Amino acid sequence: MTTTTGRVSFWYDATGLPAQRPALLGDIEADVCIVGAGYTGLWTAYYLKKAAPLLRVVIVEARFAGYGASGRNGGWLTNAITGGREQYVKSHGRVAAAAMQRAMTDTVDEVIRVAGAEGIDADIVKGGELTVANNAAQLNRMRSFAASEQSWDDAVDLEVLSAREAADRVNVAGTRGGVFHPHCARIQPAKLARGLADVVEKLGVTIYEGTRVSEITAQRAVTDHGTVSARFVVRATEGFTAGLAGLHRKWLPMNSSLIVTEPLDAAVWQSIGWEGRETLGDFAHVYMYAQRTNDDRIAFGGRGAPYRFGSGVDSDGATPESTVTSLRALLNRFFPATTGAAIDHAWSGVLGVPRDWAATVGLDVASGLAWAGGYVGTGVTATNLAGRTLTDLILGIDTPLTRLPWVNHQVRNWEIEPLRWVAVKGLYAAYHAADRAEDRGRTSTSPIASLADVVAGRH
Repeated sequence: MTTTTGRVSFWYDATGLPAQRPALLGDIEADVCIVGAGYTGLWTAYYLKKAAPLLRVVIVEARFAGYGASGRNGGWLTNAITGGREQYVKSHGRVAAAAMQRAMTDTVDEVIRVAGAEGIDADIVKGGELTVANNAAQLNRMRSFAASEQSWDDAVDLEVLSAREAADRVNVAGTRGGVFHPHCARIQPAKLARGLADVVEKLGVTIYEGTRVSEITAQRAVTDHGTVSARFVVRATEGFTAGLAGLHRKWLPMNSSLIVTEPLDAAVWQSIGWEGRETLGDFAHVYMYAQRTNDDRIAFGGRGAPYRFGSGVDSDGATPESTVTSLRALLNRFFPATTGAAIDHAWSGVLGVPRDWAATVGLDVASGLAWAGGYVGTGVTATNLAGRTLTDLILGIDTPLTRLPWVNHQVRNWEIEPLRWVAVKGLYAAYHAADRAEDRGRTSTSPIASLADVVAGRH
C-alpha cells in the first residue's frame, strides 16, 4: 500500500482542508495585528477579545489558520518546559523556575477548559505522559532526570516505573524502565486549530488568509496585499520567522516528521496495551514521540532531515522516503506487532529553535512590537501561556504571568550559512552516533552527545 506524504498532515486528511478565508484587500488599521494564525496567534486573539471586546484585532496568515506546526504536531499537550527548568534556576532563581513550572502545569488544564467551554472537540484525553528507557545509558539518564524532578518542593507528580510497570502501561519492546506524570493530554492538533479559528472569528477577530507578511516594523505589518497599521504588532510566526525581513537568523526552522499507521486491530492493541492513551516518548538523544489516536492508529514521530540549508521550509509537509523508512523501522522496533501494518500517511513541519533552545514571549512597548515562540516542540501548551501573557503585556497589566522568567528573554542570532547548516548536520550526526553507541551496550551517556549539547547551547 502506498503511503500518502505531505498534504499538510494526516490530521487535516482526517478532517479535510479548510476553505481558505479571504485575503487582505488593501491597507487597513487595527489596534492589534497578529502575524500568524497558528496556536500562538489564535490564543492571543482569543484572550485579547475576551479581556477587551472593543479592541480591533486582526490576524494575517500566509496560508490558512493552523497550516504550520499547529496543525502538524504530535498532539502533546504537556507541561514540559522548553529547555528545562534548570535554565531558569541559573538565570532567575529557584522560586521563579518553580513559578514557570506551575504556570505550564496549570496551562494544560486551561486548554482543556477552554476547549470544553467553547465546544471544541479535539479528541482530548488527559492520559498523562510516559517516557521509557530502552538501554542502560537511557536508564541512567532517566534516573538522574527523576531525581532532579523529585527534588522540587512543588509537586511534579513524577512516578518512577519499573520495566514491568512501564510495559503494563504501554508495552514497548526492550523497555528497561520509565517515568510517568499526569500533566499531559493527547489531542488532535488540526481540530484544535480549526476550532480556535472559528471561535475567535465569532468573537469579532478578522483572519486574513492567503496574505503573506514580508516585513514587520514598528506598528506596521507589510503584506503582499497591503499594509496593516496597528498600535501593537505581534510576531507569532514560530518556524517561519526566518522568512521575515531582518529575521533570517533569529530562530532556526527545525524539521520534525511523523508517520501514522492504519487503524490497528484488537489483537495488536492487546499486545501493546496503551489503554490510558498516554503520550509516549523515550530518553534517546534523537528522541521519538507518539500517541494512540482517537481511531486506534499510532502516530509516531521523530527527527528526519532536521534542517534545510538557508533555513528552508517544507512544501505542504512533504517528507523524504528515507525519513518514512527510518521512522517505520523504529516504530516496528518499539512495537513488533505493527510490523505488518500499513503506514497510511507521513508528513513534516518546522519548529522554531532559538540559539539557546529557550522559548520566549515579550513586548517592546515603545515600538509596539510583541513576539512569542521558540517552543522547540512544547508549543501545544506554551502557546496558550504565551497568548495569555501577551494579552496582559499588551493591556499593560502587571500579573504573575508577566513576571515569569521567559518574559522579554533575548538571545543571540544563529550563525551565518554555511556554518549554521554544517553545525546542525554535525550535531544530529553526533546524536545519532551517541544513540547507536548506547544501543550497542554503552552504559553511560556518550561523551559525543554531551559535547554536542555544549555546542548546541543546550547545556
